[in-house]
Amino acid sequence: MADTLNLLLDAAEQRIRAYGYHAVSFRELADALGIKSSSVHYYFPQKEDLGVALVRRYSEQFERGLAAIPNGSVGQKLQAFCGLYRASLMANDTLCLCGMLGVESGGLPEPVVKAVQQFLQANVDWVAEAMSAEVPLAERQSQAATLVAGLQGAMMMAVCLKDLTYFDQTVKQLLKSYEVDGP
Repeated sequence: MADTLNLLLDAAEQRIRAYGYHAVSFRELADALGIKSSSVHYYFPQKEDLGVALVRRYSEQFERGLAAIPNGSVGQKLQAFCGLYRASLMANDTLCLCGMLGVESGGLPEPVVKAVQQFLQANVDWVAEAMSAEVPLAERQSQAATLVAGLQGAMMMAVCLKDLTYFDQTVKQLLKSYEVDGP
C-alpha cells in the first residue's frame, strides 16, 4: 500500500514539476501505474488532497536537507541552501515543485496554495535565521526573500533555456555580498 502511495506521489510530482498542476489527472496517474482510477481516489479523494500531500512530502524532504546543513559561516550556510535548490534542479531538470505551483497559485485550490505559501515562507525564515543576527530582522527577511525569489527564477531560466549556467550565475550574484563564490 505504501509503495502504491509513493509511486502515485512520485508520478504526480514529476508531472506537476514539468507541466503544472492542471496537467495531472487521476486517470493518467492510474494508467502510468497500471491501476484503476478508483485506486487513486482511494488515496486522494480529491485532486487538492493530492496537491497538499505532494507539497507536504516535498517540504519534509527539503526540511531534512536543511537539517543536514552543518553549522558554519553565513556564507557557508547560504551556499549549502542554494546547493539544495541546485541538487533538485540537477536531479529532475525541472522547476521546484512549489515554484511551479506558486506560479499557478491563482488557479489552485486554497489548501494547496496555503501549503505552497508555508513552504516558501519556511525557506525565507530559514535563510533569515542563517544570516547575521547583527542585521535587523526586517532587513534579513527582505534579503532572504530576495534570495529565495532569485533561486526560483534562476531555476526557471535554467530549465527554460536548458542551461544550468543561468542558475549558477544567479547564485554567484546572489551570494556575492556574503563573500561566497557560488557553485
